[in-house]
Amino acid sequence: MLAQQALDKMLLRPPAIGITPKPGGKGVVGLPVYMWTERGPETYGPNTASASAGGVTVSATAKVSRIVWNMGDGATVTCTTPGTPYRAEYGKKPSPDCGHRYSAPSSTTPTGKYHVTATSTWTIDWQATTGQSGQLTETRQSAVDITVVEVQVLN
Repeated sequence: MLAQQALDKMLLRPPAIGITPKPGGKGVVGLPVYMWTERGPETYGPNTASASAGGVTVSATAKVSRIVWNMGDGATVTCTTPGTPYRAEYGKKPSPDCGHRYSAPSSTTPTGKYHVTATSTWTIDWQATTGQSGQLTETRQSAVDITVVEVQVLN
């Protein structure tokens, strides 16, 4: 019960999605897509809190253990890091830790966009002053829509 009270004191947010192409921009079929989340106590951890009652204190630490990205094209990507934000100097190199490539344009979907969801799994380890310990799990989800186009090359 005290572990849950400590958890309730924490603000655990869903991933603050970073993705290339940016929502509102356009990506290209076959080029690397980078996915990442903002790194902070509320979006990736660690986040800590404690609760006390009757002379017992429980300390809890929460951190994201994985983010599962549903890419909107039937593919899922599981990342165990917050991901690497894309920078122009990376060019066409794939993400070193959290990426994807689309093989079809988003125009093949009913909305004309890929609906990308990111679900973070928070693992909360707790320890009581009595020596007891345990683990809780929470999930949070956020989403964005992105456009991916096909480039035609003419000879």
